Amino acid sequence: KPNAPGVEGSGRDAYLTYMRRTFLAALVVLPTLLQAQASPYVPLDDPRLPAFELLVTRGEVRDPAPMVRPFRIIDALAALSAADTSGATSRRLIEELRAAWIQDTAQTYWSLEARAGIDAYTDARRDPLHPDDQANATFYGELRGEGRFGPLIFVSRPAVEPRLNDDPDWRGRKDLVVVGRMAEGYLSGQWRYGHLFYGAIDRQWGPSGVPGIPLSNYAYPRTELAVELGTDQLRLSAHAAQLTDGVDSTGARIHRYWFAHRLAVSPSRRLAVSLWETTVISGVDRNFDARWRNPAAVLLLSDQYGLGADGNIMVGADVTWWAKPKLRLEGQFALDDLNYPDPNSSDKTPSRYAFTVAASGPLARSASWKLLYTEVSSLAFRTFDPAEDYVDAGVGLGRGYASNDQLSLLVTQPVTSNWMVTPELTLLRQGDAQLTDSFPAAQAAAGNVPTLFIGTVQRTWRAAVGVTGAFGPFRAAGNVGVHYVQNVDHQMGKTEMEPVARIRFTLGLGTGGPLH
Repeated sequence: KPNAPGVEGSGRDAYLTYMRRTFLAALVVLPTLLQAQASPYVPLDDPRLPAFELLVTRGEVRDPAPMVRPFRIIDALAALSAADTSGATSRRLIEELRAAWIQDTAQTYWSLEARAGIDAYTDARRDPLHPDDQANATFYGELRGEGRFGPLIFVSRPAVEPRLNDDPDWRGRKDLVVVGRMAEGYLSGQWRYGHLFYGAIDRQWGPSGVPGIPLSNYAYPRTELAVELGTDQLRLSAHAAQLTDGVDSTGARIHRYWFAHRLAVSPSRRLAVSLWETTVISGVDRNFDARWRNPAAVLLLSDQYGLGADGNIMVGADVTWWAKPKLRLEGQFALDDLNYPDPNSSDKTPSRYAFTVAASGPLARSASWKLLYTEVSSLAFRTFDPAEDYVDAGVGLGRGYASNDQLSLLVTQPVTSNWMVTPELTLLRQGDAQLTDSFPAAQAAAGNVPTLFIGTVQRTWRAAVGVTGAFGPFRAAGNVGVHYVQNVDHQMGKTEMEPVARIRFTLGLGTGGPLH
C-alpha cells in the first residue's frame, strides 16, 4: 500500500536496509587472507593533486586509476615509487609528493588535523564558467579525523563553510549564519582484490580539466555505497545512492535512486578502456529493485530491452591512449538516447549525447599541456519524466549544464616543487537551457528543439591563471582571470567584461600515531 505523502516509504527503508546489510556482510565474510593495509583517498581539493596530475600528464608517473578520481594515497605512492627518476626532470617533485603522502605502517593508526583560513571569491559557484556574481570573503574551517584498523579505515572531515550561503548549487539550508557540510565522511574496507566504500566524497569520472559526464564534483557529494573488485588490469566497480525525493502533481512523494557501474580494462600502461552505465530510477513508494543494484547486470537488458522501460539509462565509454611517448589522447563518450532517422515515425526528438576529447603531454623540461574539446547536446541529462533527470535537487550529477560546447587550452608549470601555476584559455558557447527546464511535452514539440544550442548562444572567452600548492602547514588554491562575455544572459548584442577570482588559503595543525 503506498504511503501517505511526506511519510518515509518502504522504498527508502528497503534501500537503507540493503546498504547496511551489504556493508556488514562484506566485512564479516571476506577472509582474513585478503587483508591489506587500508589507505585514505586523495580528496579532489587536495592542493598537491595538480602536481601529481602534472607527473601523469608528462608520462613520468603511471596513472593509478585512468579517468577515475579520487584514488587512494597508497596507490599514488606505489606509482611514485615505481617512477624511473634516473632521467626524470621532476625528480624533486616526485620526492616531495612521496614525503607529503607517506603513511605510517602501523596496523592501527589515528590522526586528527584542524585547518582554518579564508575563502575569498567573486562568485560562490564551484563552476567558474557560470559565475553568479556573489562576491564575498568568509571564514573557512575544517576538522579531519582518521582511524585505520588493518584493512578498515574511517575518515571524517566536517567543514564550516559560510560560502555555501552564496552558492546557488548548494542543496542545503541558506538561512544560517554558520553553515557547514561534510567535505568527506566514509568507512572503507580494503582488501587485495576488493574495496568496499560507504559514505560521501567528491568523485570525477573523465578527463581532468572539465567536469566528467556521468559523475563529477560539480555538485556536492552524496552518501553512496560503492564496491570495487579486481586488479589494476581488470576492475569492476558499482555505485549506488539515494537522490533527493521529489513530489508529483498529487503531492505524493517520489523516491529517486542513482546507480552506476564501470568495467575498466588496462592491458598496458599505454592503453586503458572503460565501459560504464548509469541510471536514475524513480516512482511513488519506489523500491531500489534488485535488478538495478546487480553490478554484473547490463542495465539496458534489465530495462528497455528486457523488462520494459523503467528508468533513464545513459551508457558510455572512456579511452586513454598514449599514442606516442609524448602524446596522450583521452576520450569520454556518452549516449543518453539515440533517435534513429525514420521518416515514418512521429518521434523527431533529437539524440541526447555528450563527449569530451583531449590531447596532452610534456612541455619543455618540466611543464605539461592539455587541449580539450567537449560538447553536450541540448536535451542531454533530461527526459520526459522529470523525476528521472540526471540531477539531484536540481543540480547536475555530472555536468551542471547542457546545450553547450567548450574548447580549452591549459598549461601547468611547477614554480617550485611545492607550487603549480596553470594558465588557461577557454571558449564556452552556452545555449539558453537549464537542467531544470521542462522536457518537451510531446514528441512533435521535441522535434523542434535543435540538437545543439537552444536559443541565443552566450559566448564566454576566459583567460585565467590557477595557483595551487602546500608548504608545511600552509595550503592554498586560487584562480584569477577575466571573462569577456558576448550575448550576456542570451540577449543578442549585449556584452560585458568581468573579473573572476577565488582563493582559499588555510593553516593546519595535526597530530596522530599508532593505536595500542
